[in-house]
Amino acid sequence: MFTLTRNRILVIKNRLLELKTWDKPVGNVRHSIAMKTVKEAGSQLTYTDFHSPDVHSPMLGDYAHTVIQEQYQTIAKLERKVLADKDPEHLHHMRVATRRLRTALQVFGLAIELPKAANAKRISSLAKTLGKLRDLDVQIAELQNSYRPDLKKSEKPLLDEAIDALRKERRKAFAGVEDALTRSNYKGLKDAYETWLDRPRYTILAQLPLVPLLPDLLSPLLSALLLHPGWLIEAPGLSEDSDKKLHDLRKACKHARYQAEFFKSFYGKDFQNWISDIKMIQEMLGNVHDSQVLLELLANHLPDKERLSGLQESIHQAQAEAMGEWKSVRQRYLDASLRTHLHQTLLEPEAFTNSGREFESDLTS
Repeated sequence: MFTLTRNRILVIKNRLLELKTWDKPVGNVRHSIAMKTVKEAGSQLTYTDFHSPDVHSPMLGDYAHTVIQEQYQTIAKLERKVLADKDPEHLHHMRVATRRLRTALQVFGLAIELPKAANAKRISSLAKTLGKLRDLDVQIAELQNSYRPDLKKSEKPLLDEAIDALRKERRKAFAGVEDALTRSNYKGLKDAYETWLDRPRYTILAQLPLVPLLPDLLSPLLSALLLHPGWLIEAPGLSEDSDKKLHDLRKACKHARYQAEFFKSFYGKDFQNWISDIKMIQEMLGNVHDSQVLLELLANHLPDKERLSGLQESIHQAQAEAMGEWKSVRQRYLDASLRTHLHQTLLEPEAFTNSGREFESDLTS
């Protein structure tokens, strides 16, 4: 384990410039490691050279710091906007950032040493609290904007009753978000990340070049995705268990996509296309799940749901349309040739050749 203080960082930066250790900039010099300069900076680390033909690869620790910093800063920047509660998109982006951060901690966990207050469990708890509010926002908007305009006049007052009930639930959920973002535990979480970002602690693996490690970093989540039992479900609505598996498959797609997006600069067109494919599957399964949730909401909030037959029919139709391509999609992902191709793609990252700029992880909302 090692820690770099600000003074040590300046020494490293100056010595790298003097020694010209690399012929190109390598990311964030705060964490870049060369044996001679780290020793002169007073680090306790004993560095063993990791030979790689990809001399322009950022270090694993550098890249982990960049990804974690981006996600944390997004969360911190959106905090006040979420509490102001004027635009639901702020909540959406903050929730996504917490999920991406949780994925980053999973991906880079073997290379970083975080304070206990910054662990993944606390991030997951925050994401869950934000998620309850976000789900209600989506449900209310879907009923209000997508379904209500096409309802019969006689059905609209009944739907309005359900929407009012959801708005009451939303007020309670927002109170939970307010509590989560203002209590001492959240402040402790932020302090822990600020401390780590300013003085990061790593394991010995952090000094290794990133590019040769990409297949090892990406393979676990790809394997978890390809081995998910949800691919064996032929259609939604067959049973409660099958619907749960499809919803869980959606989560697996989301995690795999987030992780892949961290590294998409290092791969070619096939990798980019796979990210787009996973995003499409995630949205397809998300639409199906949203339809199922809406039907459950009607059952809970409108005992006379038979009087909203038009709405139920519209929701079932939306669900069927969402799963229109599921048969062909699942067959593709059960095919051995696609699985082999995906694993082969991970083994062939492209060289890091963008000269003269600091590397950045590629993140999309």
